[in-house]
Amino acid sequence: MTDTILALDGVSKTFKSKPAVTDLSLEVRRGQITGFLGPNGAGKTTSLRMSLGILAPDSGQVSLFGGPPRASALDRVGFLPEERGIYRKMKVIDVIVFFARLKGVDTATARQRGLVMLDEFGLADVADAKVKTLSKGMAQKIQIIATLVHEPEFIILDEPFSGLDPVNQSALEQVVRKQAQAGRTILFSTHVMEHAERLCDKIVLIAKGRKAFDGTVSEALARVPRRVLLETADCADLGSILSGLGSVRRESEDGRDIQVVELAAGADAQDVLKALVAKDVKLTRFEPVRAQLHDAFVQLVGSPAETPAQSETV
Repeated sequence: MTDTILALDGVSKTFKSKPAVTDLSLEVRRGQITGFLGPNGAGKTTSLRMSLGILAPDSGQVSLFGGPPRASALDRVGFLPEERGIYRKMKVIDVIVFFARLKGVDTATARQRGLVMLDEFGLADVADAKVKTLSKGMAQKIQIIATLVHEPEFIILDEPFSGLDPVNQSALEQVVRKQAQAGRTILFSTHVMEHAERLCDKIVLIAKGRKAFDGTVSEALARVPRRVLLETADCADLGSILSGLGSVRRESEDGRDIQVVELAAGADAQDVLKALVAKDVKLTRFEPVRAQLHDAFVQLVGSPAETPAQSETV
């Protein structure tokens, strides 16, 4: 059994002379949670559709479970598309059973699993309600259940957190963790960095259809300059004191004068503190800044205007 579930090798796709994805290669390995990250319009959805054979690449190759995407392979996949849509006039449990049957699950098993999952999602009381009577958030939960009810080996979620309020975003994170703990492989796209930072074993960053980074979250964060924010009682210039430990620049924050130290290689925040204490600098603020994935994307892509959101609240 191969450890590689999905592999894209140099795939490209153009629509009406406009490149959507260019020479993209990535690998999703068994048991990992992989985040596919980038701003809206970066090419994430096109890439996922090529991964499943919904779109054919103009060039390059796609391998799913060791071969080209086929119907037999797709039965082992649970896919939540970006465009949400379930049959509004059907009963909730009937929708779940219908999608499970499409993946080869018998009716009795599908219904049993569906009822259990509805209960887990706090939706047991709407099993016999029609989809059209549900709120947007509840309907999205039903579609997530329909994606998972056949117990797929490989789960692909395209912008799964979009449209959910913060409480339901947190609940969905728990669902993703539970699926991973059950041994499933997960690939999800998002333009919100916080979800990926909390969930992923590996991330792939994409911008303007091209891969900008492929590695672990910690490897991405290592690309971000480490910083310390300082304020002093007398607004002393700290550049000469911290020479060799990093570069110092002044910024304004809420009308206050602060100094930002970008640490040099091999230096850390404690070295800065020791140097300042040794010179009897009267500090009113000493704040090492934790790098965030959004900062890594800015560093890797180089254009803040092209970067994804740090958070999304609805």
